[in-house]
Amino acid sequence: MADNSTSRQPVPRGGLLHTLRTGPWPVLIAALWWGSLCTIGFLAVPMLFANLPSAVLAGGMAAKLFAAQTWVSVACTLLLLAVFREALQSRGPGGQAVLGVVLLGLLAALVVQFGVSPQIVARNNLKLWHNVGTALYVLQWACATVVLWRLAAPGRAARR
Repeated sequence: MADNSTSRQPVPRGGLLHTLRTGPWPVLIAALWWGSLCTIGFLAVPMLFANLPSAVLAGGMAAKLFAAQTWVSVACTLLLLAVFREALQSRGPGGQAVLGVVLLGLLAALVVQFGVSPQIVARNNLKLWHNVGTALYVLQWACATVVLWRLAAPGRAARR
């Protein structure tokens, strides 16, 4: 019986988390967060209202898209927090500020999903809740923009 232990590839130090902390992953996760917010909020949902026969039909579909977007935002922000917390904190106050922005984006996503969306679906004071939801969505987009900008800035690797 032959010993194949010498032909096995070594497991990377730290496994998956180590792999995610290196290379382009931080920027790619932030880009997914930002790009998905842009696509849903600034392209897909306006297209629904422009092309579907009724606002009620468009609103129902928009609610489903925004709910899906919430979970993309939650996944991206949790990954950024879990995987890059130490790296961002080691950057000093600037890195800690980025962590705060990620947390703010996560909070905005959850408030929209569990606080604002139920009010809109129940048709309670639609104008107010649409305005609150829009403001929180734009806040989420701004948070994703700041995080992506900071992670993709020239010299990012040198600051790690």
